[in-house]
Amino acid sequence: MSARVRDVMTTRVVAVRKSATFKDIVALLTEYRVSAFPVLDDQGEVVGVVSEADLLSKEALVAALGRQAIRLGRIAGSPYRGDLAKAAAVTAADLMTEPPIVVTPDEPVTSAARLMYHARVKRLPVVEEGGQLAGIVSRADVLSVYSRPDEEIRQEITKNVILNEFSADPDRFAVTVSGGVVTLEGHPETTASGRDIVAETWHVEGVVSVRDRLTYPEGK
Repeated sequence: MSARVRDVMTTRVVAVRKSATFKDIVALLTEYRVSAFPVLDDQGEVVGVVSEADLLSKEALVAALGRQAIRLGRIAGSPYRGDLAKAAAVTAADLMTEPPIVVTPDEPVTSAARLMYHARVKRLPVVEEGGQLAGIVSRADVLSVYSRPDEEIRQEITKNVILNEFSADPDRFAVTVSGGVVTLEGHPETTASGRDIVAETWHVEGVVSVRDRLTYPEGK
């Protein structure tokens, strides 16, 4: 079975309230050595994320432009309005990025990985159905599935994929795994069944790559 977010997430999470000040957030970032915090409302629901990038707006823009940054941040249509507004912010509610990009505990780890990649973020808050914070999942957490032992991967492919899922004879195949790279050799009964086994092998937890060395029957 594929790993779920709940299997790899961290449940001890430091979060901040919307009223947290700029200095409070900086102090927490330094103390816990993380790059972002979930922001919670009064009901404990995740309403945003405040990161180092959000805080840098103040350091970079206010230091360079002074009070002019605050004035420019109020001009409609300014391409830097969002960043300049954050430069003038003093609480998490004003600094945070919203809406937050989140995942739920039961989503596959692969879904979290795709979200991180496309959103270009390092971690995602994990929320329950009502929006309450349940944990946080980082890039390192997601990548931890690739530490799975090669022999464990080989056994899952042989028993769960080849035998149980496709009802094929495992003796017709040779499965080897090295560093998460799977090599499939052997003689599937049909070309279609062989292609299906290869495709499903890609979805086995911990698989880095699949080398298709199967000998396919002609005309089947």
